[in-house]
Amino acid sequence: MNADARPPAASHAPGTQEPPAIPPELVRKRRIQLVLLALVFFGPVLLATVMYVGGFGTPSGRVNVGELVQPPRPLPDVALPTPDGRLSSPGVLRGKWSLVYVGEGACTSNCLQVLDDLRAVRLALDRDATRIQRVFLYEGQCCGRELLAGGPVGVGLVPVALDGAREIRDAFTFDGVPAAQANHVYVVDPMGVVMMRHALPVDRRGMVKDLEKLLKLSQIG
Repeated sequence: MNADARPPAASHAPGTQEPPAIPPELVRKRRIQLVLLALVFFGPVLLATVMYVGGFGTPSGRVNVGELVQPPRPLPDVALPTPDGRLSSPGVLRGKWSLVYVGEGACTSNCLQVLDDLRAVRLALDRDATRIQRVFLYEGQCCGRELLAGGPVGVGLVPVALDGAREIRDAFTFDGVPAAQANHVYVVDPMGVVMMRHALPVDRRGMVKDLEKLLKLSQIG
């Protein structure tokens, strides 16, 4: 026998088998299933935003009262401080349509008026009111206890701090003007995307009309 002749090296350990190759057809089928699943969850919100921005499916001559944010600004999943010193869930701005007001934690009479206007807007949506949440993004010390205990304006309000949340702060900053000084209310969709803003003082009827159209176009949230 030739001394240089050696048996071929084993391609795998004895007693084991190489995993069977996945057929390309199965790979394509699984990818299609994942895409369809994503469309089921996120398609309605994306469609509503596209239709609203483009005006598709809405009667001619009717325009939105609020200013569309272009391009829309997605928010990161970030746990934010609450007035009691705890942290909110990372998805505090997801799952529902959010009416977000950014202001000083002391919440002056003007601030209270805005929050009360948003309470009235939410209630005016009747059966769809449960799809809306009010969020007070505050800077500095928050009068949380007094605010939440000070009558109906605090009922159902979600107060969370901007402190340290640079990405959140940047998403609500336009043309270099800090959100707490911009005098706007922001509409955030259930996927956590800032897609519209309304100038103050709150136009209750106009905001209700905008939200009615958005909620009609999307059943998510």
